[in-house]
Amino acid sequence: MSLSWKDPAHARRTAGLAALTLLTATFVATAAPASADVVEVGSGSYTTDTVGPTPDACPAVEADPRAYVTDDAPATPLPTNDWWTSLAYKKLDCAFSEPLHAHPASYRPSAGGLGISYTTTAAVTGDGTGVAEYHYPYAEDLRAGVVGLDAPHVAVGGWTDWTVDPVWDDGEQTLRATIGHGLPISWFEADGGDALLTLNGAADLWLDEPGRVGLSVGGADYLAVAPEGVSWSRDGDALRAPAARFAVALLPDVDADARDELVDAYTGAARSPVTGTRADYTYDSDDAVVRTTYAIETTPWPGADDGGTVAALYPHQSAYLAGTEPAGPTYTSPRGDMAVLTGTTEFTTATPYTGVLPEIPAVATSSGADRERLETLLDEIDDPLDQREADTYWTGKALGRATRVVEIADQLGRDQQRDAALADVRAVLTDWFTASAGKTEQVFAYDADWGTLVGHPGSYGSDTELNDHHFHYGYFVAAAATLARFDPQWAADYGGMVDLLIRDANGYDRGEERFPYLRDFDVYAGHDWASGHGAFAAGNNQESSSEGMNFAGALIQWGEATGDTAVRDAGVYLYATQAAAIERYWFDVDGEVYPDEFGHPVVGMVWGDGGSYATWFSAEAEMIQGINTLPVTGSHLYLGSDPATVRAAYDHLEEVNGGPPTVWQDILWQHLALGDADRALGLLDGASYTPEEGETRAHTFHWVANLGALGTLATDVGADHPLAAAFDGEDGRTYVAANVTATDLTVEFSDGRTVEVPPGRTVATGAHEWSGGSGDGGPTASPSPSPEPSEPTPDPTPTPEPTPEPTDPPTCPTPSPDPTVPPDFAAEVFLGPDGTLVPEPGDDGRIELASADGVNRDGTPHLPAVLTATGLTASYTGADTAFTLAVDAGDAVGQAVQARVSYDLTGDGTVDRVETYAYFATDPVPGDETYRSQGRLATADGELGDLDGGTVRVELWSVLGDGTPTVATGSASSVTLPFE
Repeated sequence: MSLSWKDPAHARRTAGLAALTLLTATFVATAAPASADVVEVGSGSYTTDTVGPTPDACPAVEADPRAYVTDDAPATPLPTNDWWTSLAYKKLDCAFSEPLHAHPASYRPSAGGLGISYTTTAAVTGDGTGVAEYHYPYAEDLRAGVVGLDAPHVAVGGWTDWTVDPVWDDGEQTLRATIGHGLPISWFEADGGDALLTLNGAADLWLDEPGRVGLSVGGADYLAVAPEGVSWSRDGDALRAPAARFAVALLPDVDADARDELVDAYTGAARSPVTGTRADYTYDSDDAVVRTTYAIETTPWPGADDGGTVAALYPHQSAYLAGTEPAGPTYTSPRGDMAVLTGTTEFTTATPYTGVLPEIPAVATSSGADRERLETLLDEIDDPLDQREADTYWTGKALGRATRVVEIADQLGRDQQRDAALADVRAVLTDWFTASAGKTEQVFAYDADWGTLVGHPGSYGSDTELNDHHFHYGYFVAAAATLARFDPQWAADYGGMVDLLIRDANGYDRGEERFPYLRDFDVYAGHDWASGHGAFAAGNNQESSSEGMNFAGALIQWGEATGDTAVRDAGVYLYATQAAAIERYWFDVDGEVYPDEFGHPVVGMVWGDGGSYATWFSAEAEMIQGINTLPVTGSHLYLGSDPATVRAAYDHLEEVNGGPPTVWQDILWQHLALGDADRALGLLDGASYTPEEGETRAHTFHWVANLGALGTLATDVGADHPLAAAFDGEDGRTYVAANVTATDLTVEFSDGRTVEVPPGRTVATGAHEWSGGSGDGGPTASPSPSPEPSEPTPDPTPTPEPTPEPTDPPTCPTPSPDPTVPPDFAAEVFLGPDGTLVPEPGDDGRIELASADGVNRDGTPHLPAVLTATGLTASYTGADTAFTLAVDAGDAVGQAVQARVSYDLTGDGTVDRVETYAYFATDPVPGDETYRSQGRLATADGELGDLDGGTVRVELWSVLGDGTPTVATGSASSVTLPFE
């Protein structure tokens, strides 16, 4: 068999990848049940039996997801995918949690209480020429606790929209805290001992008055507050007070005089703890804005006045703040400066909504040479689904590809092609939405313990870690929205299943008892989080913000097509809010978020404590930037809200890449078209490229050519209808509106222009006049009967194995060509210089490992070098893995290198065996040292067996220090596999 390396196609980004690399990960396959407990939902159904893997976690959490939730906490399903999730969904630290980046402060619980950190200087690695990241890492300034507290773990005592209550109990002392997004004050209730603040390092007390002490520690200013009449006393590096209630306030970045002026306001807020938070939204279609009111409930201590609290606002909030002016001070955060409101219990934002469309209208491709070119490209599409894998993500990608074909064919009147693609979409959705006894694939299963609906087979941790549900399910909902326009009876029959997917990923109904409210969406941060558990030192993360927006746009279109205004309005809320956040945190449109040293104008991933120009799966610039622009649909017009940013991003891509893109060209050209369509069309014309997995050449040309006529998104005008947008081009402004209902529609734009839209049509008027689409107010084709559910189909192509996180943590690369190697299996393989494990040593070279950035990375791969061999078939010998690696850290001191070897025995994307070896500390003398596996196996998870088309992966990373150790390629470094 051949040994080869591939870019893992869409190696999915979030914590699911960590499951493949972290030694606590386990993969439990569940046998098919003898009979399924099927729950009918209209004509659809799901099962409540376990038909596939369930969430991996610490043992107590696997047995009971609420093991670390107190009895007095809300009885609603446990939230996941949040900034604080690792408190309850314990996966790595089975007693406490990873750092909780609430902003402006960060927190970390330990046996003695809650650590508090405020980092104002970014740690930047890399530069503007390749993979880079910036973080404001947790660095404890002080710890709040109770004298004598030594708790075995921390639990969750409650939560509201953006707060959480950690709880400690060691049998004698207890502590309960309240912390939250945008709350620079943390509140504590203590029992069994005095309140205790342990200071981490030298502290300067600049205020010492009854009931409050001001101190500077770790470069930050804090105010420790107790009830009036209760004083703090200092004993070395500790402050204590005989108080059952106390608070710690972090003060903003001001000089001493301004700080002193804030003390009274912060003291009052400290004595009025926040006991509830709630964000409520309304879609104001007349003004084309989403109004969100952030309400904060405070309950003052006995005898204290209630003067409200202090709230720090993210830039996406302060930019659209309505009727209130922030105070002058600000806080530093990974999202830029946070403005301050004092004495507040409520604030409202009015965020613009710029509209979505089912598809860009064919104003240029409806006639002439462009029409002929597009028709030719459509003729080339044999299988619009082109489904490569059968899991929820890849099924979704296939559905997305097919629905783009539906939309374009409908605009051009190619009814036969449209109807054939619709039939494929209908068949796939119906199959997935139908459960039956013994069916374990292409089926959704509800897990009441976790409060989630999981599609099987899942992928990239959607089942084992509850990752990415909004990514995966957004494709299903978007496809259902398109199908609903042409086959309303199908939507009536199966719409209940669509609604369940929506409610699981981002449920909009606070009365829902089966799923948490807005699982993936962080109402205060303004965007989704992808990791189910968020258990990383850098906090939670999200890579593909554009796939999150695919979900939001899908809700708008499904709600509009079915008349469900609650779903539609929820989609508009998610869409407008995230667009404002994405513009700032993924694209830094104002140039005020990223540290100057970072050097990149965009990030591939946003982390709780920063961002990175990286992905989970690739270091290629095309994928780092492209991952936040796919899929390209009419729900992604927001990406063109600032054309200059679009153009600068593409220029930067070519600069980093050393020339034009060589993969994902279609995705990148379509993004560029939102800022400069003429340039994009010039790049597309005559180009030879491989379409990205969710794309067709027809859609790419349709998108770019029609934007060439329309121009760029007009952000200064809105419409009173959610499916409408305006564009400014060389010929003037064009107004576009879509009607997916069976009644006539009049759309009014904010500049006074009105557009009449017949049922089922999209109309463009103004600089360009065009009308297209079905237009009869109902199905454009006789809907074929919904097929009977089919037997589960085998996965025709194994899902490539994901690559581990490229930072303390991304989706969809096109596989790179495999290097050809001799066909015979080789037990001894060598490190190639280009990410390969090869059967013969090649030229001598060096692999440079990324710096550990002064952080102990023991056991957690950090920007690892990854070498892979795939398609291996051989018999297991029963021996052990062995390796000999030549490593060198030059004259740098305090360096170390670590290795991990993973085996996917069948190449199905599931890792069967993970071996992590103790790290090798290097000396400060230039020259190679030998890192051997013998006696260094630290942890092993899973069992080895025969390889049948399997994959072997070797990861190497720097564990300690700030240097960049290297590993030799060629004959000096080899791995001996226990197979023959």
